[in-house]
Amino acid sequence: MSTPRSVVLERLAYTLAAPVLAVAPNIYPDSPVHQVVQWAGAAGIGGWILAAKSDAHGAGRKILRWSPLVLAAAIDVTAKTTTGWGPYWMDGLLAAGWAAAGYLVMPFSRHARSRHRPALATPVLQPAPEIVAEEAPQPVDDGADLLTRDARMMWEQAGSPARTHIVKATRHPGMQHDMTLLLRASEPGRPITGLSEAAVAAVFGVPAHDVVLMDIVIQAGRQGGPGWLEAHITPDANQRRRTKPTPQERWTDKVGGPKGGAPGSELVHRTRDEVRGVTFYRAKMVDATTTPRIDLAKVCRGLKLPEDDSCVFVLIDGTEFLISAFDKPPLSAIFPATRELLTPDAKGMYVCGFTITGQPVKNMVFQHDKNAAVHGLILGVSRSGKTQFFAINMAAQSLDGQVVWLSTVRKDEKTTVLGRYIDRQGSNALWMARSLRAAKALCEIRAEMPWPHDGQPHDYKPGDPRCPYRQLNVYADEFMTAAQDATFGEFIQADGDDLTVTGLKYGIGFNPAGQSPFAHNGFSTEMKDNLRQNSRPTIFNMGSPGATRKAAEGTMENAYDVPTIPARYAQQEGSTIERAMKGEADPENGVSTGGVALLVMDNGRAVLMRSLYADFDTDLADLFPHNVYRLTDHEISELTKRGLWFDWNEPVRPGEFWPEPKEGDDGAGNRGPKADSNRSEPQIASPRQALEAIRSLNNA
Repeated sequence: MSTPRSVVLERLAYTLAAPVLAVAPNIYPDSPVHQVVQWAGAAGIGGWILAAKSDAHGAGRKILRWSPLVLAAAIDVTAKTTTGWGPYWMDGLLAAGWAAAGYLVMPFSRHARSRHRPALATPVLQPAPEIVAEEAPQPVDDGADLLTRDARMMWEQAGSPARTHIVKATRHPGMQHDMTLLLRASEPGRPITGLSEAAVAAVFGVPAHDVVLMDIVIQAGRQGGPGWLEAHITPDANQRRRTKPTPQERWTDKVGGPKGGAPGSELVHRTRDEVRGVTFYRAKMVDATTTPRIDLAKVCRGLKLPEDDSCVFVLIDGTEFLISAFDKPPLSAIFPATRELLTPDAKGMYVCGFTITGQPVKNMVFQHDKNAAVHGLILGVSRSGKTQFFAINMAAQSLDGQVVWLSTVRKDEKTTVLGRYIDRQGSNALWMARSLRAAKALCEIRAEMPWPHDGQPHDYKPGDPRCPYRQLNVYADEFMTAAQDATFGEFIQADGDDLTVTGLKYGIGFNPAGQSPFAHNGFSTEMKDNLRQNSRPTIFNMGSPGATRKAAEGTMENAYDVPTIPARYAQQEGSTIERAMKGEADPENGVSTGGVALLVMDNGRAVLMRSLYADFDTDLADLFPHNVYRLTDHEISELTKRGLWFDWNEPVRPGEFWPEPKEGDDGAGNRGPKADSNRSEPQIASPRQALEAIRSLNNA
């Protein structure tokens, strides 16, 4: 039988019902048949409404299935309201058309839809598994929203990449295309493997760099682990991030990345100080066990800042660091020295300058924590600001009641002016050698000086009113040049070494200055170590940023990142390339860096500062005390007995540094430390004397 029985019965019902629809309204107007037909039509309309509201598939077929009942009710109403059989026997024609439609236009019924199929050329039934595969059942409806259903459809059309299923899709607020997908493995207990950003991007038609895959943690009511994954699809946000990034986004993309200027860091916050004209970028390392590695030039390029050493600075504090970007060079300002700033406090600290952030920087005139005097190390090339620093340092020491001696290799205006406010000042290698010998002898004299309270000698105690002598500060400018002097360099080097070792306990501080802290230029390792441990080394411009950095690292226990001191502070103006193409000269807007220095603090960190300015063209009396402090009468008397206290500008006295030639010897060839053949053999009674004898023999 080619036609199913259910279809035959349905067609027979349409054929038999058609005359009833046409005849009943005209012959029996009040027959109960009309009510039955109307109820059936109302039921059909209700079926239409339910089918239209349903989100399930097959709504059209459901509407078609209810249509015969609705059309039958409509024909019944029409036949009842028309006069007789209506014009042109319309009642009969409508009923016949309804029966013909039900008979010819198939399928109307559920049986016809599910079971009736056209006849095939070959009566071979398709295997049941193939039928199931073609009409694979949809996943159980979990109440997913429209976005999730659409995303699932696109995902399944792409073949469910990496055998995964979309659990939920969430739209990002305010974004048209950005969303987050919650994925899980299709098979329970299997980890998600082989899923790439490109595979996800291909499904939704976005670039691969706009997709990020992230692991998820276990949450209440939801599993986690390797079988779950989150896919963040953010084409809109990335487009905005590329064109108008926030400070945090710019830092993450351009600075904190593996190829950035500060890899592994994150921006804490960005602040702007309009009063000082500076922008601060405070950042920290994501991994608290790592040390910041900062390339300041790359940081500037990443943040679109001018690559200007005079305006951009970095300050490192453990795993945190601060980048300060100024509108104008902050260290080009002048900070005049005043007596209030230079007056030491109870711990011997005074303000010697200010940092880029306006913080005061302090130096010391004695070591309060070590209960001792203090050494000093001042480095810098000519015109870098060393003598200016001498002035404020000597003023602070004098305001504390200390004695100051200053020796230089050559005479100049500033050192001569300073000589008016200190105890002694001279300008040649001979004067320096005599001052160091006298200071070395003072160690022996003070070691035997009785203190008035008990009549016994004691070590120096700064600030103790019972101390019978004042702290002495011996300055040696261009010490390296003097230490290489052919005539007196040996004595200067030996006495300088000895003074750095023994001077502190007797209240004598040694302050050498020059252009190098290294042994081959006059510094012994012993001297450098003692100066570094008992002072705050101050390094001015050493001629180049590399030399300045090397000198600073040579005075630090641990080499931190050392700030740069350029030759001049010159802000970049305009484009160098455009000026070159136009043949224009570069702008001359340089500002001298004289007075800018690195002060090595007690923890080994180098602080960039601008030292206070002492104007030598005016009277310096406002900075120095009214009285010049000098040695005690007892100390002068003892030095005089040793033949060490006199006018040190006199020519060399006979036998002062080396024995006089014997009678009959050529005196002209026996002067100076190199005349070893006619010198009497020294009496060696200690290891230090043996070392000095070896140095003398080797001309060390």
